[in-house]
Amino acid sequence: MTPHATAPAVPRPTTGGATRPPTILALNGSERADGNTAAVLGHVAELAAGRGARLEVVHLAQHTILPCGTCGDCNLKRTACDVTDDVPGIVARMTAADGIIYAAPVHGFGMAETMQRFIERAGVGHLRFRRPLTNKVAGVIVTGRRYAHGDVHAQLQNNVLLNRMLLVGSGFPALVQAGARGDWRHDREGMDTVFRLTHRMIDMIELLRDYRRTTGRDLPVPHQNERALR
Repeated sequence: MTPHATAPAVPRPTTGGATRPPTILALNGSERADGNTAAVLGHVAELAAGRGARLEVVHLAQHTILPCGTCGDCNLKRTACDVTDDVPGIVARMTAADGIIYAAPVHGFGMAETMQRFIERAGVGHLRFRRPLTNKVAGVIVTGRRYAHGDVHAQLQNNVLLNRMLLVGSGFPALVQAGARGDWRHDREGMDTVFRLTHRMIDMIELLRDYRRTTGRDLPVPHQNERALR
């Protein structure tokens, strides 16, 4: 039996006549593209498909993401980072999506280095200027054997809020205990939180679409950058 089979029923609205299915982009911050984090995201993709939505997964380990260098001028520049790698393309895909999921494993009581590197490069080098992820629906999933899930979740949650995304509450945070490959299947409570998170994100995306369709307006977007003190 799949972990979500025993979960309570969740209302499942249709796409309401939208011209394209809701799209959620998930960033897999693990060094492995076939580990527990990827498997959990595969399960999310199945849940999303059942709602008529599409989950696209970016396995960061399969992309060139160079670390921050020694230039030290990020806080002074008004243009994007000059480093040539895959970060701008990933940011463009995030900007085009309706929702964003940050998914990362716990390594050494902290966030996996692959996700940390991307967060640093994307945030300081590309996202801080205009906050293009404003009002995207967001979710966070953390996998790991036993310890420090909450610490990693808090860091990713802070990044979601920094980028002005809409973090959808779904009960307990989506923390999945999984050590050996495939262990995610045995954490019924953890996978139930993943189930709830997925459906809540799609519910909110649908609600925002209905709002735009009925009012002809989008949610307000702040025009001031928090890095410029008043």
